[in-house]
Amino acid sequence: MIPLRKLDHVSLKTKNVEEASLRWSRDFGLVEKYRDEHRARLACDDEPYSLELTASETPGVNHVAYELRRTCSLETAAAHFDANGTPYDEAEGGLRVEDPEGNGVLVMPHREPEDDERWTPHARRVGNPIVGHPRKLGHVNFLTADISEGVDFYTGVLGMRVTDWLGDGGVWLRVNSDHHVMALVEKGYAHIHHLAFDVVDIGQMRVALDHLGRRGRWLGWGPTRHGVGGNIASYVRVVEEECFVELYCDMEQIDEGHEIRVWPDDRFSSNTWGPLPPRSYFRFDEAAVASERESLEMLGHPLPEEVER
Repeated sequence: MIPLRKLDHVSLKTKNVEEASLRWSRDFGLVEKYRDEHRARLACDDEPYSLELTASETPGVNHVAYELRRTCSLETAAAHFDANGTPYDEAEGGLRVEDPEGNGVLVMPHREPEDDERWTPHARRVGNPIVGHPRKLGHVNFLTADISEGVDFYTGVLGMRVTDWLGDGGVWLRVNSDHHVMALVEKGYAHIHHLAFDVVDIGQMRVALDHLGRRGRWLGWGPTRHGVGGNIASYVRVVEEECFVELYCDMEQIDEGHEIRVWPDDRFSSNTWGPLPPRSYFRFDEAAVASERESLEMLGHPLPEEVER
């Protein structure tokens, strides 16, 4: 088992790095830390970066990166992968592996914080974050065609722990006290669903959503109050990189004695405040995007079946 400390960053593919970096900065309050013609790196707060954008003709996820705990070196992680028969490559200062569905996972060495970083964020001298920026990148969720195989990989190879199940079709996994750092939802195919930014409270979320609405963005679902995880969440459709961004607050904190819970797969477990998401929420094709943008389901126009992948 290797001990992971936290989610480090998410790397997404995008057609135009310069345009995408400016867009993510303007829409979500991220700060560009580095950019060339091939990639850009943006941060929520004082971390090196939390989002990487890499040039590609095809949108999607390049990798999700996790930082090791101080007690585990890259050499120890490599020995663990060897013992598990998990192929890996040295990449970007870490070790890159792939999950059973080909999603890249980058395991990064522990990074000792600078002196200023040891303080709580509000007690640090300001770096270059802007007013209203998210506090951190909190988690990432994937759709999957084989949830059991995914759980075996993320627990057995990466050392994550299962927090909760939603019936047998959804699973939430953690590496620290946050309820989850990633989740898998069985939907018959593999696709990144969302990356999630932590905000202070629902007041900051309201300001962010007003801003995003003026920028032409819309919610695929939310605001909701999840039963599983307890967080208040709003899911913003990002058409360009074919994913959602979740803005969330009030995530449940888990203690060491936690026992895995199996929640009933019902509306209350997903949203204690009201409705389940529309069917488009789990799709990224043009028909789903159009249905959300114009609220077609709410106007009585059923979402067409998705063309088989």
